[in-house]
Amino acid sequence: MRTERPLKKLSLLALASLLAGCSLAPRYERPPAPIETIYPSGPAYGDADAAPQAVADIGWRDFLRDPLLQELVALSLANNRDLRKAALNVEMARAQYRIQRADLLPRIGLGADGSAQRLPADLNPSGTAGIRRNFQVAGVVSWELDLWGRIRSLGEQALAAYLALDETRTAGQLSLVAEVANAYLALRADQELLGLTQQTLEAQQRSFALTAQLVEAGSANRIDLRRAEIALRTAQANRALYTRQAARDRNALVLLLGQPLTPELSHQLDRALTLPDDLVPANLPAGLPSDLLMRRPDLRAAEHRLRAANASIGAAQAAFFPTIGLTGVAGTASASLGGLFDAGSGTWSFMPRIGLPIFQGGSLRAQLDVARVRQRAEVASYEKAIQTAFAEVADGLAGKRTLDEQMQAQQLLLDASEKAEELAAQRFAEGLDDNLSLLDAQRTRYGSQQALVLTRLARLGNLIDLYKSLGGGWTERTQATSALASAP
Repeated sequence: MRTERPLKKLSLLALASLLAGCSLAPRYERPPAPIETIYPSGPAYGDADAAPQAVADIGWRDFLRDPLLQELVALSLANNRDLRKAALNVEMARAQYRIQRADLLPRIGLGADGSAQRLPADLNPSGTAGIRRNFQVAGVVSWELDLWGRIRSLGEQALAAYLALDETRTAGQLSLVAEVANAYLALRADQELLGLTQQTLEAQQRSFALTAQLVEAGSANRIDLRRAEIALRTAQANRALYTRQAARDRNALVLLLGQPLTPELSHQLDRALTLPDDLVPANLPAGLPSDLLMRRPDLRAAEHRLRAANASIGAAQAAFFPTIGLTGVAGTASASLGGLFDAGSGTWSFMPRIGLPIFQGGSLRAQLDVARVRQRAEVASYEKAIQTAFAEVADGLAGKRTLDEQMQAQQLLLDASEKAEELAAQRFAEGLDDNLSLLDAQRTRYGSQQALVLTRLARLGNLIDLYKSLGGGWTERTQATSALASAP
């Protein structure tokens, strides 16, 4: 008999451990991607580029070729408050997962307590009034048998939530890199436009002064003077506009950095008066749409949220089944402190507990319905995230070629506008035309300059957004930079 009891206990423990591995959560299957297997083709896209290296593996230091921009991005990654908050949310989710995971293990505690109670004579077994004392030191072990996988499902849900937040933090880093780069480019573009406006203003001031002299000499009328003044005041208004816009661009950049600009950085930004066209590589192979599922952290985060919703169904289904808990207490007890550790003072108790939900007003069924609806909502969110990512890449690919062609056309337009201005100035100097033709040619040339700068900015911004859309920016350095070095 003494040998059968231990064997029976071991069998029960083995059975409990086996059942603890069960889970009522539905088997997870990744939903099919509701997108095409290849990116769009047509006149806006051109031929597909060769893919010697995935864009997502290109480090942002190798993609952003400007040393000043690299320094600004590094500062933002270290100090940006939104990114710091995202990292703290990840740490909090990790701790929450550890808390949930700990529920699978037995809980062990140690406690000591004492009590003193006066009993009247009619309640005291001895028939006399007296004081009853009780002192106890005991260890407590409690364990809920996870027979139906409720705790395991909650742990999987917490783990998926943690992984989703971690991927969200990575997605935030990609967005921050792109935002800093775009803010830097916008600042340089507006400072270049401010320089062009200043040159135009100086030319309009000279034209206004010359026209005023011609009016005094009787070689021009007052309508010519008013036209010259209109052009002058327009240039003055544009100078104020771009001065304000450049200041706002710098403020936006400082906000992204998360700290004030150092004097050295401020001086370097003051000298960044033009917008170079080679700040980023132009050759960015897109790969296949299926690569987005692995390369984009926001899509991985959406899938983790879907996994969490799937695990919550298992926890809701397990709530319909009994919960079994085991509690054991072992220690020493005595009526006096001095006798706590004497021989024969040992005490123990074993309290199994089982709870079975019978009637709860339909709340368990409602909770299961909520879990299933939430899972379907996460499926829709996951599919929408994939469609959005596909559209972002497709837009970037459409812009890559068309913006190159647009920039070339804008450059030819500027060349033609400059030649037209030269001819108009020559005819005005020879007295063949009035100043209206010259002012119109100057206005056209100035507008062409502005349009060219904005087109160049749009082209660079499109390449940066395409880099982010393809999952680039999560790493600082590239494993192999040979592909980048040969990019045009």
